[in-house]
Amino acid sequence: MKRRLLLQMTLNAPLLGMGLGLGSFGLASSLMPGTADAATREPPPRKPSRETSGPERRLVVIDPGHGGHDPGAIGVRGTLEKEITLDISREIARKLRGTRGVSVSLTRDDDIFLPLADRVAVAREAGADLFISIHADSAPNRDARGLSAYTLSDKASDDFSFALAKQENLADGAGGIDLRHTRPQVAAILSDLVARHTVSASLMAKSSLVEGAGRSLRLLDNPKRSANFAVLKAPDVPSVLIETGFLSNERDEELLRDRSQRRRIADVLSRELAGLLTSAPFA
Repeated sequence: MKRRLLLQMTLNAPLLGMGLGLGSFGLASSLMPGTADAATREPPPRKPSRETSGPERRLVVIDPGHGGHDPGAIGVRGTLEKEITLDISREIARKLRGTRGVSVSLTRDDDIFLPLADRVAVAREAGADLFISIHADSAPNRDARGLSAYTLSDKASDDFSFALAKQENLADGAGGIDLRHTRPQVAAILSDLVARHTVSASLMAKSSLVEGAGRSLRLLDNPKRSANFAVLKAPDVPSVLIETGFLSNERDEELLRDRSQRRRIADVLSRELAGLLTSAPFA
């Protein structure tokens, strides 16, 4: 992957950073304040196995939101977000495994709790080309319903997205990426070079997924949004958070409780992900 090559080149050539100063940090520092480590992060407790069928395969890591002692949102009828996200994510993964040129892994495949930072680390450690976090949260407005997608931004695109991110980030208080142990010149170049690709690819993925899904599924008003979600803070993995609906809305909860409707959502998302990964310049 291009971003991996850039990262390796930067680590092997620290003198390139001389004279550039911390101004090179630019985009990365604004998007990932307190940013974290590309080179010194401890390995995550769980690492998904990547299917091996040649270097041309693109890996998507699907992240079922919440889990274990964190149920996520709870609907009026007692529906647990952690169960909805796991079921949809498993089905997406099952369908994508039949797609030529695509590999897929899950951050969790059962009812366990993973800190937000570990979810990010799983994708980075696996060398993912794309990270998709699946959710079905409570919305600030109970009338809000439909699918929407979010990318990382230091400043939220709107109050709705800000409230969602604030709620999600409370899951374990996870922060961003730590470059404290990387010499400043190297950290500056690494962050700037890699983040440029990551931001561009994340925005492209968000747009493609929403536009494709909108042909088959109901969308939230203004479905392409952004906010400072901790789970999207990998500096070298394009990342998108997808709200499949909102359990705070009775009609969305009814749909998400229906197994056939969850299969329909998974069908649409797997279709769009397959098209994206086999045609877009992620590698």
